[in-house]
Amino acid sequence: MQRNYQSDYFDTPSIQDLTHQTAFHEAGHAASIYLGNKQKKLPAVFFQIQVQQAKESNPLNIAKVIGGHLIQSLPIAGLDNFQSLSKLDQLNYQAAYEADVINLLVGPLAEAKYVSIRDDEAFNFNLINTHALNYYGGSSDVKKAYAYLEYFIPSESEREEKILELFFQAFQFINTQGNWKYILNLAHYILESEKDIISCEEAIDVFDQCVS
Repeated sequence: MQRNYQSDYFDTPSIQDLTHQTAFHEAGHAASIYLGNKQKKLPAVFFQIQVQQAKESNPLNIAKVIGGHLIQSLPIAGLDNFQSLSKLDQLNYQAAYEADVINLLVGPLAEAKYVSIRDDEAFNFNLINTHALNYYGGSSDVKKAYAYLEYFIPSESEREEKILELFFQAFQFINTQGNWKYILNLAHYILESEKDIISCEEAIDVFDQCVS
């Protein structure tokens, strides 16, 4: 999971702004992977945050979440024969891919919320949709989310219904005050870190500090 860096904006943000937006984007992914899955009582999955520190040749501090996909922890045989699985197994796979889609969408949504707060603009569900996430580095996240759903849901109309349902859940996640505090704290940790890798354990420690 990582932010897209092609210019999706009409006005290209400054290096400092883009660095901060990236931190919130990736903190959103990480928070959803750990906290969102935990809130749904889903299995924990390993992730880490890779950070490419700014340097003279590339002044942008680039972060990206590596790993964190629930669906990849399930047997590949089930992916290839989804329709022939038992109802219980299908539900398990559905819970995994739906959580993964939400975790993908939370990243650009977190960036969008950060930008709205920074620019003192309104941010609510009626003002944003999956297409708008392209303006917040989310084109690859949205593309991957649709690919997940296309794999499991043959009907295009049903896929659109499902993406709207999961998009709403992703929005609710970042719009919950406690969850946003986790994202805020991890984003600042990413910005202040001088490490190339922020481990899963470090990120969880940052989250745990929010409730200590």
